[in-house]
Amino acid sequence: MKKIITLFCLQFCLFAQAQEYSSSNIHSHNDYESKLPFYGAYSNETGVIEADVFLVNNELFVAHTSKEIAFHNTLKSMYLEPLSNKLKTLEGKAYPSNKPLILMIDIKSDADSTLKAITQQLNTFPDIISNKNIKVVISGNRPLPSLWATYPDFIYFDGRLNENYTPDQLARVEMISEDLHEITVWNGKGVLTQPDAEKIQAIIKKVHDQKKKVRFWATQDNVNTYMTLMNLKVDFIGTDKVAELTQFINSIKTTFYQNTEFHQAYVPKNVFKNKHPKNVILLIGDGMGLTQIYSGYTANKGQLSLFNIPTQGFSITKASDSYITDSAAGATAMATGHKTNNRFISVDEQGKPLQTIAEQLAKKNYKIGIISAGNITDATPAAFYAHQPERSLSEPIANDFLSNPSDILIGGGQKEFISRKDGKDLSKTLIEKGYTFSDKFSSLDTIKNSKFVVLEDAAAVVSIKNGRGDFLTKSLAKATNTFSKTKNPFFIMAEGAQIDYGGHQNNVEYVVREMLDFDKLVGQAMEFVDKNPETLLIVTADHETGGLSLIDGSIEKGYVHGSFSTNDHTAIPVPVFAYGQGSEKFMGVYQNTAIYDKIMELIEKK
Repeated sequence: MKKIITLFCLQFCLFAQAQEYSSSNIHSHNDYESKLPFYGAYSNETGVIEADVFLVNNELFVAHTSKEIAFHNTLKSMYLEPLSNKLKTLEGKAYPSNKPLILMIDIKSDADSTLKAITQQLNTFPDIISNKNIKVVISGNRPLPSLWATYPDFIYFDGRLNENYTPDQLARVEMISEDLHEITVWNGKGVLTQPDAEKIQAIIKKVHDQKKKVRFWATQDNVNTYMTLMNLKVDFIGTDKVAELTQFINSIKTTFYQNTEFHQAYVPKNVFKNKHPKNVILLIGDGMGLTQIYSGYTANKGQLSLFNIPTQGFSITKASDSYITDSAAGATAMATGHKTNNRFISVDEQGKPLQTIAEQLAKKNYKIGIISAGNITDATPAAFYAHQPERSLSEPIANDFLSNPSDILIGGGQKEFISRKDGKDLSKTLIEKGYTFSDKFSSLDTIKNSKFVVLEDAAAVVSIKNGRGDFLTKSLAKATNTFSKTKNPFFIMAEGAQIDYGGHQNNVEYVVREMLDFDKLVGQAMEFVDKNPETLLIVTADHETGGLSLIDGSIEKGYVHGSFSTNDHTAIPVPVFAYGQGSEKFMGVYQNTAIYDKIMELIEKK
């Protein structure tokens, strides 16, 4: 048990430790082999820039091996002169941010003669050797520690684990380095073995107890290695991919999330026989792929109402004109049973209106409700009531609601209805048609009318993080309570719009918190189905957003570390969950249009 706890703590420390890391913890290994020596590392303000040096004919050449020496690649031209020029430009600062810089010179030739040549050359750059924010550290072939005192005070040394230092010698040690291969056979994949992890932790503790920084060379250049070294509190992380590592470190605040608010997942109470439903609730998690769902499961400590739904399938989301769908084409497929082009709202490829499920079910005396935790004129909700050839036509989309048979509309977007550029106030027309209209979500509970429109950006369009609260669950409860007072069947579409927003922003916290809010809605809907067995619940997505993958996490502690491959949608098929009468129809893999087909088939056979 102790070993398990130790390894777990090693993983869980990531977030706290990662917050302390910056590009100052980056060691630009073999910098001279990069596409832009010195300048690439310098532009990212790395903590250490390393150059291997050979002394040949009294000249200091930068190269990895003696065979690779080129006459124009000198320490002076590649590093000392560019650094000196930067210092002049910045009036003495090592970096614009005033971060410190270590120039590590790894001696590949004879230690004593090469270091003497280095010292002589550095003396011609007083702006470097006198700068308090710059240290020159000698690594590789170094003079014996007993000789260090014979070199100028501006020369520091890269220490070794197997060397013992006097207090004066230790004062000249800037860091202590070791070949990781001497400690472990770990190849940068998976996790360290417990014995190796304990061995490395002991080494790091010994170095830190000496008030020195630690570095390992021969480490792999991948994300898993970076995370492992951060977990271990290694001070300098070596890389040949400076820009990539800098981006990784800078993005940790948005790709790591530690959850602090957990909810109880709903457990289904019924087993449904093969019957046909009366009511249908369709919940759409915009941008919700399997990874977004599992990130919520992880952050909620292994609980998710969605994962308690026993029937699952997969929806293929391809649009008519694109391998990757947008919300307009994706929602249109579910709302009409027809594929269409991206950006089209319930019209076919030629722009001809397609009859929506709301319009068809209204003819069968269904009550219709449309809810979104976003702007109600955005693509997903719009596809269930509007017909437009362009998703950005928000005012025409709002105007389409006037001729739509839906009874309930809840979301954001009051501007598109009452503060329009064309001067029209659609609320007045809606009231004339028998609706109650409100631009205050707080009025929801006071509405007695069975037909109403409630639109308030401050309630719906803000994120959970910024205070949206229980907007979705309150809205669904109001819609189901309202419809349950009639004998009519109903169809409700409710959208968790902002899982998608978090994916576009590549922000894991945003994704997870919106996913967990959506899961509360799912649990509420499942409970409604159990109490109203003639209801079918379908939960799916229009597409996945962000290409999210999970690179670390803990179900025990509820934290997630993710990585995004894009800030846009992907073509990955999305899960479909179904609960209630007829749910078995939703097993398998099918086109997104089949969701519409299956709903209509079940209803028509009722």
